[in-house]
Amino acid sequence: MFTAQLKMMFREKQVWFWNIFFPIILMVLFMIIFGGNGSSSTFKATIAVADPVPNASSGMLLSQLGQIPVFEMKEENPITLEQGREWVENKDIDALIVLPETEGVSEVGLIVNREREGSATTQAISGILERFIQQANLAAVGATATYTISMDSITSASEDTNYQDFLMTGMIGLSLAQGGLFGMVDLVDMRKRGLLKRLRMTPAKMGLFGLAGMIVRLMLGIIQVVILGLIGVFAFGANLHINFASLAVAFFIGSLVFNAMGYLFSSFSKTMEAYMGVANISSMLMMFLSGVFFPLESLPEWLQPVPKMLPLTYFVDGLRDGLIYANGVMSSSFWLGMGIMAMWGVVCFLLGSQIYRSKSIAATR
Repeated sequence: MFTAQLKMMFREKQVWFWNIFFPIILMVLFMIIFGGNGSSSTFKATIAVADPVPNASSGMLLSQLGQIPVFEMKEENPITLEQGREWVENKDIDALIVLPETEGVSEVGLIVNREREGSATTQAISGILERFIQQANLAAVGATATYTISMDSITSASEDTNYQDFLMTGMIGLSLAQGGLFGMVDLVDMRKRGLLKRLRMTPAKMGLFGLAGMIVRLMLGIIQVVILGLIGVFAFGANLHINFASLAVAFFIGSLVFNAMGYLFSSFSKTMEAYMGVANISSMLMMFLSGVFFPLESLPEWLQPVPKMLPLTYFVDGLRDGLIYANGVMSSSFWLGMGIMAMWGVVCFLLGSQIYRSKSIAATR
């Protein structure tokens, strides 16, 4: 069975695209979109300043705003309020700062595009401006700040670990999961062409046939990990701190689990379109709810219980334990995640085998 599945894989040229080249394309795109190019680029925001009624207070604020390094002025001199609003509406600038019209106690206006009101850039501009106003208020009364903030970051991983590593390992987990979810579509094609009907008339067991396919894709997954890991390290500057024991356990269990899910999808899908629909729904649901791109804590509180029920959550966590955190296999949380994943795999494989077994030979096609 294993030899037959291996020959089938090598004969299908599309397998090499969807299991090798497509994950590479997907990872590169998402690493560029979410992670940048690996350099420590500085945040910048393009702004303009309107000074409707120039006065001593607005002049002082204007000179101080020009000293904030993260603000890039579209125009060095103040512009009219109408011109600034037009630039904001056309998204030519990220924000318009309106200086106070009177001296003394007054307010500084901030105008942003409503479509970008919830963006990270707008939130950053608002926070920087608020801190700037607080410092200006202290300077106006001749006071100095009593308390300041000193920020540092720590991690359970090595000190050189960064977001690039977090994203790369998430993308590796996603690629392996998709390889399993979409990898059993050939069984649906075999059913469509009547090959499963012929196979059912032989002494071959469908459970062993499906298990052989899973093992072949397990080998293909090893190739994926190596290639994607090398791309992450050499193209995006990711750092790896490998613990081979935890990596092997997470990879082996996770790969079999998602292949078992694909095997289950193939058992009840009558057409390739139906199979791809179910696989796409499952992939999209887990892609954004399993901590692939960002920590689960950033999800809304009412949504956070959902990732705890998804196998990709524990698969990605397990791969990160083995690739960047190097925690080893002594962690109880690691084995809890592996256990939940294994339950998914066992249930999916048994259900798929039962559905295949329960179908009559005539109904196989």
